[in-house]
Amino acid sequence: MFYHVKELQYEAKPERPDPVYAKKLQEVLGGQYGEITVMMQYLFQGFNCRGEQKYRDMLLDIGTEEIAHVEMLATMIAQLLDNAPVQEQEEAAKDPVIEAVLGGMNPQHAIVNGLGAQPNDSAGYPFNARYTIASGNLLADFRANLNAESQGRLQVVRLYEMTTDRGVRDMLSWLIARDTMHQNQWMAAIEELEQNQKAIVPATFNQQFEKQEVSYSFMNFSQGEESSTGRWANGTSMDGQGQFEYVSQPKARGQNPKLAPAPPYIHGTPPNNANHNPSQ
Repeated sequence: MFYHVKELQYEAKPERPDPVYAKKLQEVLGGQYGEITVMMQYLFQGFNCRGEQKYRDMLLDIGTEEIAHVEMLATMIAQLLDNAPVQEQEEAAKDPVIEAVLGGMNPQHAIVNGLGAQPNDSAGYPFNARYTIASGNLLADFRANLNAESQGRLQVVRLYEMTTDRGVRDMLSWLIARDTMHQNQWMAAIEELEQNQKAIVPATFNQQFEKQEVSYSFMNFSQGEESSTGRWANGTSMDGQGQFEYVSQPKARGQNPKLAPAPPYIHGTPPNNANHNPSQ
């Protein structure tokens, strides 16, 4: 059960309307690493959680907070669209150089959404549930969550730099801070899981069934050998189960594939001197 509180989690009031910036802000609402993505991702990971209850509770805590962030961004976008598109049309009329629709405003904000936010990214592409990950393996999911929060924080920071509106920056500074916490949260959860199981996902697969002679070999498949100095090429492996080795000149180990000709009914490229007749 969800319970809605009318007040926002944090203030979302711009100093002035800015329809063009509203279009930009759509990215961290409905984009691949936007708030709708992490909201859905965390909630479904929580709904599907078969692990310890503390992980389910934590996932539902953060997933529910992300609903609040979606509401904050939608509210901010709606206010940035105040007085649009009339104001933008007037400005465009004054400046013939403006080539984009209404000076860069997303026309769907007016035509489709009635001066409101939409579950799309900044290019108008709809939110896609395939952005979300809920595999049932908590370590794999938490690593995906860390990436989502890293990319999301990066995009919010870039948007912070793209505006001088103090109200917008104030709200973004809140989201940036929460992303700091969430990155730390996922790193803590990942560390805890790695202490209790192998660091490789899935930890339950018996490694004797993999080709262990190459399990910890870094293979040089490009020009130059600068990569040989990295942590991934020397020393104990990160899972503690082996030693990294650097393979300077990896050799092919497979066969030279030569596929048999296709049967006549496929009508592929026939071998030389072959006489292919259509099926009767």
